[in-house]
Amino acid sequence: MIAREFPPGPGGIGYYVYYLSKKLLERGHEVTVITRGHPNKTVKEAVDGIHVFKVSFFPVYPFHVWIHGAFVNRLLKSLEPKLTLVHLHTPLPPPIKTSLPIMTTVHSPSKRARDARYREIFDFYSLADRVQSGLVYPRIESRIFSLSKKITTVSSSVALELKEYGLDPNKIDVVGNGVDEKAFIPIRNKRCAERYVLFTGALRAGKGLFDFIECGKYVCEVHSNVKFVICGSGPFLHKLVQKVRWMGLQKRIVFLGFASRNEIIQTYQNAAVHVVPSRHEGLPTVLLEAMSCGLPVVATNIGGNCEVISSGVNGFLVPPKSPEVMAKTVLKLLDDDALRKKIGEAARKTIEKYYTWDRIADNIIKCYENMPQQ
Repeated sequence: MIAREFPPGPGGIGYYVYYLSKKLLERGHEVTVITRGHPNKTVKEAVDGIHVFKVSFFPVYPFHVWIHGAFVNRLLKSLEPKLTLVHLHTPLPPPIKTSLPIMTTVHSPSKRARDARYREIFDFYSLADRVQSGLVYPRIESRIFSLSKKITTVSSSVALELKEYGLDPNKIDVVGNGVDEKAFIPIRNKRCAERYVLFTGALRAGKGLFDFIECGKYVCEVHSNVKFVICGSGPFLHKLVQKVRWMGLQKRIVFLGFASRNEIIQTYQNAAVHVVPSRHEGLPTVLLEAMSCGLPVVATNIGGNCEVISSGVNGFLVPPKSPEVMAKTVLKLLDDDALRKKIGEAARKTIEKYYTWDRIADNIIKCYENMPQQ
């Protein structure tokens, strides 16, 4: 498998690759993962039985993908005799050269993600990201799609978005996203003295973080004992902290920074409500993690969110870019203990039925077995 990230660093795609690899190992397959390393020589590691190569990566934007790709292709050539197929994960795996069959899983295509980020240009990083998303990324993705024997996605909405690349959604397999339901579990007794509303994820464009802060302002005006917690790291951190200070809400909206796996599980378990305010998503891992912990979720009605959540049954859907509507829904949950419990229990059942890694691995293996070999 080739992906831009792998644990312990942040990012849902990295954990997708990790958990899928673990399930494949359990079923007798051998797995090699190629991912980004540092600007030095390639490093090989063994992670829970997975062969992991952290290949030289130089952050020379917008040429970083091609430079990284040169190192990846050199490694791949040496590994090729031992491999059966190559499984790429977008966004932004390097374009590769191989005689092996390629399968690509699309987590979030850059064209639609770019459109969602256009209105959140605040600094040089955001502007550079926009330019790359518009000019560079689609070229790389189109090249990868043309090389792939099979294309899969994490949600039906992502499959539909691939029409913009000239692909037929009916010929794309939806394999889904998963969560470790044995680790991300509900707890009976919350340990926090104060209730809090939680956001988890990368602090970057498209995540709707300024909407989350506006939502926090409305809720904090009503509830004096509720905090809003932002757990994660990313390029928007400074701007978000500035916004909170300007609003005078430093004591009510707090930043935890990057959290370890155990820390994030505890943070989910002790929260009152989880919010996914994104303006664009494929099928976010954080949504599934929160639901697996029995946490009622308020999510924007976009992408894979609306494939997982039946509003009012196992969570709530709200329009994107609507912090006031989001706040009203959060308040509804905060004011009704029975409703929070009911929604949280239904959320957990949804995960157990549809979004375990055993189920996702079944889908992936079926795709491997049906791949054209030539």
